[in-house]
Amino acid sequence: MAERGGNTPRVFLVGAGPGDPGLLTVRAAELLAAADVVFHDALVPGAILAVAPSAEMVPVGRRAGQERRETAGVADAMAARAAAGEVVVRLKGGDPYLFGRGGEEGAALLERGVAFEVVPGVSSALAAPAAAGIPLTHRGVASSVTIVTGHVADAAGDVRWERLAGGADTLVVLMGGARLRQLSRALVLAGRPASTPAAVVMAATRPEQRHVVATLETIADAAEHAAMGTPAVLVVGEVVRLSEVLLSAAVADLAEASAG
Repeated sequence: MAERGGNTPRVFLVGAGPGDPGLLTVRAAELLAAADVVFHDALVPGAILAVAPSAEMVPVGRRAGQERRETAGVADAMAARAAAGEVVVRLKGGDPYLFGRGGEEGAALLERGVAFEVVPGVSSALAAPAAAGIPLTHRGVASSVTIVTGHVADAAGDVRWERLAGGADTLVVLMGGARLRQLSRALVLAGRPASTPAAVVMAATRPEQRHVVATLETIADAAEHAAMGTPAVLVVGEVVRLSEVLLSAAVADLAEASAG
């Protein structure tokens, strides 16, 4: 539990995890069950919102291409509900502080004199590769990971692509599904070998989860051919090669357990 503001919190910045309700933390589930109002991101699935059956639902997030609500306006709305004595949950996909603007919303709440508690969540940066059989680190293969947002493709002049291309063994790009071609091309031009294994994981941990494996040079075509949608996570690095091995082993173990 991480409280901010000095008073008893009535606003809770909660991580919803990657999508599977079973991956909610116990604390997150407790707060959702007790919430009077839930301000939630657009991509939080209904199965997770259902954990708060008596709460009012207020959508404040956005999908790709949609206009984002201003942080100040969301903070004002949460502050008003908290001042009225309600339990307010701000539900964010993944982890609130990893590309979720949770830090910005927390700062805005403090400016308004509102105490809050942060409840970490399982980020899709970790969950999506794992669900596709890809360990982000593996002895003798990868010992470092870089996590970036796919929105870097919209700010090419501000990105040190050579650092992203060669700085870590494994690269994980969140929210990059709509920019795969730009991202992969930029990484190759910056020095990452075109033959580097790459994977796209869509809707990780949800029933509709799918993934494709290719190379950095061909991943955009592979994803397009497979009609991969969003949300999607791009994983680049030699660890992607382990996916087939680990998934095959998991399937074999499951088959053996079922037979027994």
